[in-house]
Amino acid sequence: MGKVFSGVWPLMLGILLIMLGNGIHFTLIGVRGGIEGFSTTSLAIVTSGYFVGFLSGAHYTPVLIRKVGHVRVFAALGSFMSAALIAFPLLIEPVSWTVLRIVIGFCMSGIYVTAESWLNNAATNETRGKVLSTYMLMQTLGLIGAQALMGAGDETTSVLFIGASILVSLAFAPILLAATPVPAVEVTKPLPLRALYRRVPLSTLGIFLLGAVYAAQTGMGAVFGSQLGMDARDVALLVAAFFTGALVLQFPIGWLSDRMDRRVVILGAALGGAVFSLLGWALRPEGSVLLALAFLSGGVTAPLYALMLAYANDWLEQDEMAAAAAGLIFIFGSGAILGPLVTGAVMDVIGPFGFWLMMGLTFAAIAGFAAWRMTKRVSAPADETESYVSILPSSSVVAVNAAAEWTAEQAEQTEAEREG
Repeated sequence: MGKVFSGVWPLMLGILLIMLGNGIHFTLIGVRGGIEGFSTTSLAIVTSGYFVGFLSGAHYTPVLIRKVGHVRVFAALGSFMSAALIAFPLLIEPVSWTVLRIVIGFCMSGIYVTAESWLNNAATNETRGKVLSTYMLMQTLGLIGAQALMGAGDETTSVLFIGASILVSLAFAPILLAATPVPAVEVTKPLPLRALYRRVPLSTLGIFLLGAVYAAQTGMGAVFGSQLGMDARDVALLVAAFFTGALVLQFPIGWLSDRMDRRVVILGAALGGAVFSLLGWALRPEGSVLLALAFLSGGVTAPLYALMLAYANDWLEQDEMAAAAAGLIFIFGSGAILGPLVTGAVMDVIGPFGFWLMMGLTFAAIAGFAAWRMTKRVSAPADETESYVSILPSSSVVAVNAAAEWTAEQAEQTEAEREG
């Protein structure tokens, strides 16, 4: 195990620190925006700004890398992100915050592309699965740990923004000191939307709707808590419950998906998300019940993303996967841009608990479409499907393709063992 991670531990440490800083910023935006009197609509636009930048960064970062190299791009993105985090308390105004969120989203997308390129280059065929899993774990632990750090400062001052900036700045030291030259990232032209829907309609529509849910949970969850009158620590605990659920429930959901019709697992997870979310709307829960519902609804969101990707790979040829992954990531990002806007509009009309209603109806739409698709296409035999790999919604096309390559290699090895 030591040999597996000897060359990538600086990257793992750096990613953990980056996610700590980014996680603080995500929750703090909703809390501080509420304190400053921003409207729900304004905070929804600010939240969507991150995903606008994220989608743009996924497209333009590979171009920048080919021009000036990984190290320069990585260092530049880190500098811009650190500066943007410090600028939030200096520019307390919705339009300025939206611009800063676009900048941070662009930087984070580029950081993922660059870091995952280094990670993929450092891993071998034998270690790629473990390295990818650990990388995803570091991301999730960073986001959860960030919520604990929310109690380290006063949310009404600049302290937490400065702390987030310091964490991000420190993160780049181990990564850049250990950086090695890697091949430039190839820009894969996304599969056209019509072609993608024709090949894998469930993954195409499902991942769009899931993008809306994910962005609502990660961005508008803090806004919801703030509007209920929670203090910053309680809001952070609520956000942590979403991420902790994703960390815990990915294992049983992934185990099931490798042993039965993947659409049944998608249907079950989406139905669960709908029930948990609609209970959050109907019961108006508080305390431990609210945290439990956040844990359960968040627990199916990230695994559903990985399920959608795995299901798409089950029906695509090896040479189609890269283009399909690029297309699905674009579709997910589009849903993530719209999700907070719709959620904010619903919350404006019916109050804070509209947050749960929007998620519940979206989960229900995924479940309904999955059930309908089960009547239109026979299932792929479980022993002929790709293995489930826990891929987070924040992953770039580099990590998605690396995971697809690894699962294909595992399938080939399994087939060879059977024939042998």
